[in-house]
Amino acid sequence: MTAAMRHWQTARFRIALDVPKVMGIVNVTPDSFSDGGAFATAADAMARCDDLVAQGADILDIGGESTRPGARTPSVQEELARVVPVVMHAVTLQVPVSVDTSRPEVMEAALGAGADIINDVHALQRPGALDVLARHPAVGVCLMHMKGEPSTMQSLAEYADVVLEVRAFLADRASVALARGVARERIVLDPGIGFAKTIDHNLALLRRQRELLVEGYPLLVGWSRKSTLGAVTGRAVGERLAASVAAALAAVARGASIVRVHDVAATVDALSVWRAAGLTPSEETA
Repeated sequence: MTAAMRHWQTARFRIALDVPKVMGIVNVTPDSFSDGGAFATAADAMARCDDLVAQGADILDIGGESTRPGARTPSVQEELARVVPVVMHAVTLQVPVSVDTSRPEVMEAALGAGADIINDVHALQRPGALDVLARHPAVGVCLMHMKGEPSTMQSLAEYADVVLEVRAFLADRASVALARGVARERIVLDPGIGFAKTIDHNLALLRRQRELLVEGYPLLVGWSRKSTLGAVTGRAVGERLAASVAAALAAVARGASIVRVHDVAATVDALSVWRAAGLTPSEETA
């Protein structure tokens, strides 16, 4: 197995991955599954960016479209109005800024506003998305696995072997990006926990996560407050802090380089203790 790359090249930053990084979630939406509406105004979302950086976020991830099942799809103009002002503020905070979008128009506008990373749940499959990344030769990208659309994805959660199929999909999408001129060091992969997957699928992806380290690409994993954690613990979405932190540590122990979370301070603290104890991903999985 090829060793994972130790950095992620983005527009303004070459992110060192020698220690795990924490990506803080900023949902500028009225209907996200966990915190929908809490940061729906630009002012609230900007304050959220400030707060997450103060908590220790290494990266900010700004999204203007909910991907929960059944969520209404905003128009392009709605998504732009939600995202761009927040990006313009976030890029002043001296941390890499990611934009969670699959729309080429939003990608282009966000990059024009100074964003460093495109985080695409459709893995650059929408027409024009690859063109945007090809036109911006230093921008980082995260390619995520999902089947269908958020409204249909759970009906498509069927796999002979979820780990092998997710691995093959991610390897293929990375190859497609490479063929379009996206440099290897710009690419990070995400197995898409909760996207077109059952509880058993998600847990299998965590248990066998090291099999997803495709050709050395770093892994970004998002377990924060997911429904599988609720199924395991019996906790409502607002009561999943401990479960979310535990899942983040388990993901890091199995090779994740970046964890995407709502609760930044708690995750940063947990990782600090984990490192102080001398634990590393290689030791945990030896």
